[in-house]
Amino acid sequence: EALLTHPFNHLIDTLQTEKNKAKKYFNPQKLGDPKYERLPFSIRVLLEAAIRKCDGFYVKQEDVQNILNWEKLQNEAEIPFSPARVLLQDFTGIPALVDLAAMRDAVAKNGIDPNLINPKCPTDLIVDHSLQIDFSKCAIQNAPNPGGGDGHGATQRSVPGRLSSRSSQCGSSRGGCSKGSCSDAPSSSKQRCFTALKNQEMELIRNKERLQFFKWCSKAFKNVSVVPPDIGSVHQVNLEYLSRVVQESEGFVFPDSVVGTDSHTTMINGLGILGWGVGGIESEAVMLGQPVSLTLPQVVGCKLVGSISTLATSIDIVLGITKHLRQAGISGKFVEFFGPGVSQLSAADRTTIANMCPEYNATVSFFPVDETTLKHFKQTNFAEEKLEVMESYLKAVKLFRSSDDQAEDPHYSEVIEVNLNSIMPSVSGPKRPQDRVPVTCMKEDFLSCLNEKVGFKGFHIPREKQGILVPFQHEGTEYTLSHGSVVIAAVISCTNNCNPSVMLTAGLLAKKAKEAGLTVKPYIRTSLAPGSGMVTHYLNASGVLPYLSQLGFEVIGYGCATCVGNTAPLPESVVDAIKEGDLVACGVLSGSRHFEGRLCDCVRANYLASPPLVVAYAIAGTVGIDFEKEPLGLNAEGKEVFLKDVWPSKEEVQDVEEHTVVASIFRALRSRIQKGSPFWNNMDVPDSVLFPWDPKSTYIRCPPFFSKLSKEVSVPGSIDNAHALLFLGNKVTTDHISPAGSIARISAAAKYLQSKRLTPREFNSYGARRGNDAVMTRGTFASIKLQNRLIGKTGPKTLHVPSGQMLDVFEAAERYQRDGFPLIILAGKEYGSGSSRDWAAKGPYLLGVRAVIAESFEKMHKNHLVGMGIAPLQFLPGQNADSLELSGKERFSISLPEELTPQQELTVLTSTGKSFSVVTLFENEMDVAFYRHGGLLKYVARSMLQ
Repeated sequence: EALLTHPFNHLIDTLQTEKNKAKKYFNPQKLGDPKYERLPFSIRVLLEAAIRKCDGFYVKQEDVQNILNWEKLQNEAEIPFSPARVLLQDFTGIPALVDLAAMRDAVAKNGIDPNLINPKCPTDLIVDHSLQIDFSKCAIQNAPNPGGGDGHGATQRSVPGRLSSRSSQCGSSRGGCSKGSCSDAPSSSKQRCFTALKNQEMELIRNKERLQFFKWCSKAFKNVSVVPPDIGSVHQVNLEYLSRVVQESEGFVFPDSVVGTDSHTTMINGLGILGWGVGGIESEAVMLGQPVSLTLPQVVGCKLVGSISTLATSIDIVLGITKHLRQAGISGKFVEFFGPGVSQLSAADRTTIANMCPEYNATVSFFPVDETTLKHFKQTNFAEEKLEVMESYLKAVKLFRSSDDQAEDPHYSEVIEVNLNSIMPSVSGPKRPQDRVPVTCMKEDFLSCLNEKVGFKGFHIPREKQGILVPFQHEGTEYTLSHGSVVIAAVISCTNNCNPSVMLTAGLLAKKAKEAGLTVKPYIRTSLAPGSGMVTHYLNASGVLPYLSQLGFEVIGYGCATCVGNTAPLPESVVDAIKEGDLVACGVLSGSRHFEGRLCDCVRANYLASPPLVVAYAIAGTVGIDFEKEPLGLNAEGKEVFLKDVWPSKEEVQDVEEHTVVASIFRALRSRIQKGSPFWNNMDVPDSVLFPWDPKSTYIRCPPFFSKLSKEVSVPGSIDNAHALLFLGNKVTTDHISPAGSIARISAAAKYLQSKRLTPREFNSYGARRGNDAVMTRGTFASIKLQNRLIGKTGPKTLHVPSGQMLDVFEAAERYQRDGFPLIILAGKEYGSGSSRDWAAKGPYLLGVRAVIAESFEKMHKNHLVGMGIAPLQFLPGQNADSLELSGKERFSISLPEELTPQQELTVLTSTGKSFSVVTLFENEMDVAFYRHGGLLKYVARSMLQ
């Protein structure tokens, strides 16, 4: 019946397969409009979704016409997009599910059936961000107590597969694992590295409350699927298990698409699946059936030409393309790849490239489906029937690309050409991912950073102190540290593990290095956190995992660890040596984020590098090396060994890849996901419609967002006599606003947890406690790198203006709220840049922040502020806090009219008599509606009440 009244039912077509199983689909070509074939492939996906989801309410016929007229209306028209599914990871996903559970409570109190609160859009949650590195190099030391109380009961719990904590070594010295551990295939838990098992065991015990909540959600909510821990990273599982390219539902086929609560959801675009990261707030709206609202994007065509250098890896290609696109100024745009160079990239290469698009601020980096994509899915055990449907459907709707046929090239907003010949091996750092350094210039660049004044590329070390050597003892042997010494070397999960060639290159390099007699100094914190069991499997099958292990790169578990600040502490002797010499120590990691202090407070320089270069720098022990002129080290005979002597050729890597990355690996992963773990399967959870909140829990709390929910909308009044909670500068990231790493012992969050009788070793991380608003609110602006101009120094403090006292940000906000003062934040350019974090908006909201006045905002974070009912206000062009001579100590009054409109100019009056204008950054009427309702959550809940 719904199809009979569908405004585009005349576009329904039938797809016949060889097995005569007819599939229905909406065929945009039947519109008979020649503009369709000129659209970029990514825009065609948006068009199909608008046609299929057109209901006259969320999606109108006008929206379909606007997308079809993309060439004229790009960057102007606002359009809806209804993705096929939602992807959550546990750190950012738990607030969304906690909010849904709280929303059930709220509607139940208003007499509405709570069973109505369910995701309407299929939602997958992958538990991957709770892993911490408690053990590394198979050296098991005193285990931290992950539970509660006095620590005795928690450490004695029985956990399936648990190994004795009394054991001190997995094998011999320097990670030489004994038979039956690292060197065997990971098909059985008994065969896994002891290190990984110990870290996984700690993860399960430490996060039992959260895991019980996730399992309750998978049972209580319809359309929610949870992938338990110890399976793989969210990006990896999305690629290997959840991706479909073409979805089927209720007899219809349509393009797969996804939005996820992680900025690296974009990796999936490498397989021709349109997807990008959104905030937890937006994901909740999609889960509840609302489309994502976006401005019809400009699409930049990135034409790849030339041939790839022998030594260049996917990471080098990523960084090379990143540099080109960042310079092109493509913020908020789609990027679509085409040209003869695309055919040289494997599906794994493409996903690696697509993964980095947040670093140059594009929304997506899209590779249309072609023969390479089909070959990939044939290798990964897609059934022949599914492959037939996929190919037939994509060709029927012109979503399949022949890279050799230039006549298929769509029209793009602009075209950027990248010559692959020009891309050489490089690293990125020492503080920002966009600061790319050719490996050939690394030594010279690092020395330059020592000389430069403190900034993104400088540490300002006096010349007379640049050659300092600090001796120290480690495990009975004396070593020395200097500026540039590597103390952290991590091959981690979020960027590279989808690409077998990159990881195999690292493994083969380790093999050759070990055979050449090279080693890694034992004080360097080395680790290997694969994205999934598939990675461990092919490293094992290729015979290189034992060599990585012998160099210290042991599998520590599956999930995000070092990249999100979950690194185990460095040896005290190393920390003392760094502090004694005021050394610029270095971390090298194969991830995608490395802000200063994120890995470890005492490690000031951090470089992103490909996995083989992480291994190379770990062997060298310093970033101050010229690989062409200086050896990595000496072999047993005292002969110099250079990088070129141990770097594997592309032919070697491809040969190993062809023989190890096979369909059986993907079958093993799917089996592992479907079986789950004994711990997960045996976990008891309540069978109830409403979640039974535990008032004693320090992980899961019912948030106060719906505490005063009513059917009627109370119009937000003007902001009168507001104090500035913080006076911030440029590039304040979401890491500054809502840290994800460990909870400092001297912090507002620590005081709260101590009041609950938890010891510091039981604090866990902010990311793990995102389901507890009391912790997250206290953790807001708790970064040690926060630079607040109200106090003139770095740290998580602010000035309480009425009293003149310097307080923790939370304590100051609490006083302001108690005294009835609204709050604002003053900031510079690019406020809210970095990873997507909904608590970076929820936290300020619960602190009492009503508005943020900044020179510019990162778009996603600006949307989050709107979604929480915080007004994003922008200074007029050419104006900022300095030009207006604001001190931040004034009181601010902002008059808000009852009838707010997008991009409206407002007047701000200060207590000193100054006035200036700001612009509301509400993009459309929906933004205004969210703000008037007090945020998106209340908007959705009220729609249920009404």
